[in-house]
Amino acid sequence: MTTEEIAALIQENIKDCELEVNTKLPQHEIVVPADKIEEVCQFLKTDNTTFFDTLSCLTGLDNGPAKKSMEVLYHLYSIPNGYRLTLKVVLDREDPKLPSVTSVWKAANWHEREAWDLVGMKFENHPDLRRILSADDWIGHPLQKDYKEQETYHGITVKYEKD
Repeated sequence: MTTEEIAALIQENIKDCELEVNTKLPQHEIVVPADKIEEVCQFLKTDNTTFFDTLSCLTGLDNGPAKKSMEVLYHLYSIPNGYRLTLKVVLDREDPKLPSVTSVWKAANWHEREAWDLVGMKFENHPDLRRILSADDWIGHPLQKDYKEQETYHGITVKYEKD
């Protein structure tokens, strides 16, 4: 099944879901509105034609202050069909929130926690959205383009200075 066929199937089955298909990249992607991502993922997992039973990876990206956007990429795989698919959600950098897909794939739990911790996306209805790599009281999100690291953390100098 092609990316275009999957996008058409989504639009046939989900109301008011405006998609953008990008086949110019080596890995084709379907851009999904943030408010539809959970519904689209649920459909792709449960539809017998697609059956994307695996969330292989979820990646959060910060496009920086100049572009004023962030992105979440979902890499899906259908084991029985051998299909691969990339979904992308573009978010406003000032309010990067979207629905969690932990109700669709349990593997999303740690992926979403990592995207929250390092980039700052807020996954609504996530069962346990807290830091996973940084300390609970860490300030900021280290993979944001304009991140300024703390000078000290609990009295310990953060930045390593080579003698």
